[in-house]
Amino acid sequence: MTVHSPIEPYAEPGVATAEEDHVILEGPGGIAVTMTADAALATGESLIEAGEEAQRHQKTK
Repeated sequence: MTVHSPIEPYAEPGVATAEEDHVILEGPGGIAVTMTADAALATGESLIEAGEEAQRHQKTK
């Protein structure tokens, strides 16, 4: 089993699925989080904003 450094970011995207009235976000390395629908929507918006900001920083390097 390969151990991932907590300092290095993952390059693989997570996958979200709806299960009944909640959302499961599965990420690389066995990471999984279960959220309410409202928490998942807020997380998605936050991830998009943070991803866009990080891309802007990449373009300035």
